[in-house]
Amino acid sequence: MTGPPRRATFLPFSRPSIGEEEIREVTDCLRSGWITTGPRTARFEEAFAAYVGARHALAFASGTAALHGAYWALDLQPGDEVICPSLTWPATATMARVLGARIVFADIDPATRLIDPADVARKITRRTRAVVPVHFAGAPADLDALREAVGKDGVLVEDAAHAAGAEYKGRRIGGGGNPAIFSFHPIKNLTTGEGGMLTTGEDGLAARLRLFRFHGVSRDAWKAYGAAGAARYDTVLPGFKYNLTDLASALGIHQLRKLDAFLERRRQIAERYLRGLKGLRGIELPAAPPYPHRHAWHLFTVLVEHRDAFMARLREENIGTGLHFEAVHRSTLYAPGAPSLPRTEYVCDRIVSLPLYPGMTDQDADDVLVAVRRALA
Repeated sequence: MTGPPRRATFLPFSRPSIGEEEIREVTDCLRSGWITTGPRTARFEEAFAAYVGARHALAFASGTAALHGAYWALDLQPGDEVICPSLTWPATATMARVLGARIVFADIDPATRLIDPADVARKITRRTRAVVPVHFAGAPADLDALREAVGKDGVLVEDAAHAAGAEYKGRRIGGGGNPAIFSFHPIKNLTTGEGGMLTTGEDGLAARLRLFRFHGVSRDAWKAYGAAGAARYDTVLPGFKYNLTDLASALGIHQLRKLDAFLERRRQIAERYLRGLKGLRGIELPAAPPYPHRHAWHLFTVLVEHRDAFMARLREENIGTGLHFEAVHRSTLYAPGAPSLPRTEYVCDRIVSLPLYPGMTDQDADDVLVAVRRALA
């Protein structure tokens, strides 16, 4: 770096956009006397299902919990195989592994960072129980090509943790009938503090997962302790404590109403980055998928040589960054016996996430552009 930083204050990689509507709803929830799973969570689920076009939306305590539920519903057995990319948060693989599955990693397209359907097709065996595309950074994976690869009876579980509001060929992600899971962590496109959602078009799957997420008990607390509550209950399957609270859903109700506006602002910032960095030597920009889609722009990732030094230079410029992600197949848990994934490894050695959130100003984005140019120089 030459000269002092352009910015006097630090620009974080991400920051949630919480407004007065969310604050009032949380306050009303606290005053209502009912703060765990109840009427607000039911409203949030109904609104989310309507937004994505799904028959069912089930709120979970986290996206990871929703993944666990989706895999549990497959009744995975030791030796069953689940195919997923290695460019993802570890939960995509690990929630299947804890159920005994063998994880098979597929390579990616290094330009779009999305799972490669051709590599998926090469790795399908008679033991394959599910293929799990990650809609990385908010760009939808090629679901038609993946459906062709797995066959009409194959199972797709969509990891849509990055993709609330994304669309694939005119349909919102989560509304296509496959089980799809979403994350509402504070850096995501909409947040409930922590939380997640699972959408499905199957009535039976939704009924089982409602039991799974609350102890396997055939009665939830809201129905038990409300005015018309029933005292008795039955345990019908082994379940977990994965329900989302009304305090969290109070945020989600209003975040969902703002999601399209959030995505529009993200798109504007991403396009500003694409214009400002086009043709710059030493940096590779994300490519758009070649099919009709709406990008949710959860992340804006670039590839650079000497990534750690690049990130350090941006910190000196008061610009925050993220690393999304380390290659899961090279982690201590999965490295023994893991095959080489040359395109994933190329990307994961170079990938950096630049600041991107709706509260950023055009000047903030321009400061990032200046800092990137200075860091590369």
